Amino acid sequence: MRHVQSDPELQDLVRRFVTPDRRYLRLGGGLLRLDPIERSAFVRDLAQAAYEITPAELGILFEGGWRERKTAAWLVAVAHRTEFRDLIGRLLLASEGPYAGAAYCVALAKFGTAADAELLSAYLDHHLSRPDLDYDQAVVLGALLYLDEILGFEYTTRFLAPDGPWDRWLEVRAVAALEPQYCRRAVKHLCAFVDETAEAFVSLDCGS
Repeated sequence: MRHVQSDPELQDLVRRFVTPDRRYLRLGGGLLRLDPIERSAFVRDLAQAAYEITPAELGILFEGGWRERKTAAWLVAVAHRTEFRDLIGRLLLASEGPYAGAAYCVALAKFGTAADAELLSAYLDHHLSRPDLDYDQAVVLGALLYLDEILGFEYTTRFLAPDGPWDRWLEVRAVAALEPQYCRRAVKHLCAFVDETAEAFVSLDCGS
C-alpha cells in the first residue's frame, strides 16, 4: 500500500482528485443529501475529474488508503472503465479496509454484466459464511439484487432462500436485520447518481 504522507506522487493525485470539496466524504450516502444546486455542481466536478484522470493515475489511487480507493472506484464507475473490474473484485473480496466497499459495489453494478455478478457472488459466498465479520455484506447483496433486476439474473436466489446464507448471517448479527430490498434500493439510488454523472462525462468527451 502507498501512503499519502510519504508519497509525493500520491499526494498530488489526492490533492487533484480526492479532497476537492470534500469529495471522498460525499461519495456514497452523502450524495442523497445534496440540494439541487450542490448536486449539479458536484456532478459537474466529478465528471470533469473522471474525464481528466488517466488509467495509470487511477491505478496509483487504488494502491492508496480507503479515501483514495473509494474515490478511484467512483471515477471508474462514471467513466465505465471496465478494465478495472478484476482489481475491484479482488479489493472487495479482500476487505482490507473500511469505507471503500460500497464504492466497489457501485462500480461493479454499473459495469452490469454476468462477470460482475460473479464477483459479487464470490464475496457473499465467502463473507456470509463468516457471521463474525460485519463488512459490506448488505451493500454487496443490494448490488447483486440490482443486477438481478436489470439483467434478469437470479444470482441472489440461493443466498436469500429461507434459512439460507443471508438468514443465517443475520441471526448472529448484533444490529437490526436488514431488508434485502432496502439494500437494493440504496444501491439503485447511488447508481442513478453515476448515470447522471456519466451523462456529463460523455458531454465532455463529445466536446473535446
